[in-house]
Amino acid sequence: MHMLVRTLWHFFFVGTRGPRLRLEAVSRSRFRVWPTDLDALRHMNNGKYLSIMDVARFDLIQRTGVLRTFKQEGWYPVVVGQTISYRKSLNPWQRFWIESRILGFDDQAVYVEQRFVRPDAQRRPEVHARAIVRARILRRTGGVVRVDELIEKVGADRSDFHVPDEILAWAGATRLPSTREDATSIW
Repeated sequence: MHMLVRTLWHFFFVGTRGPRLRLEAVSRSRFRVWPTDLDALRHMNNGKYLSIMDVARFDLIQRTGVLRTFKQEGWYPVVVGQTISYRKSLNPWQRFWIESRILGFDDQAVYVEQRFVRPDAQRRPEVHARAIVRARILRRTGGVVRVDELIEKVGADRSDFHVPDEILAWAGATRLPSTREDATSIW
């Protein structure tokens, strides 16, 4: 419920106030660490980072106009893989922002980089955590949207985007079988 409130807040108030962004631009979504975000050690719970990243990605697709295309086409994004590295804790009541940008595409997915950022002692933006998200776009009527169709509909130019080789290698190494294939859990 807490994340639903945050998502609606960003959808109706924060995202609509932010400027329209180009697809290759960096979106900056502002947040604060709430008591409901904390774990027993009184800093933001590592799982909460992933939930707040969802809200920031929603802000990114809203401000780039991609959300409008998704609604028109009956599409929606799903996360199929993500990895995050933590550098510094986020503590109660601290303000921070998430920088989100589309890295690019492979033959099946869209890659997004997200960074949790706060000012350091000299007021420079300092990264507290960094994540890479691999997402697919699905049709409400069933099936997967081809990346080429997605690129065409949102008006992206592939040359504006680049997914680093190490991220593509991570995606290949962590990819699970298709839902049409067997995925028996054997240790």
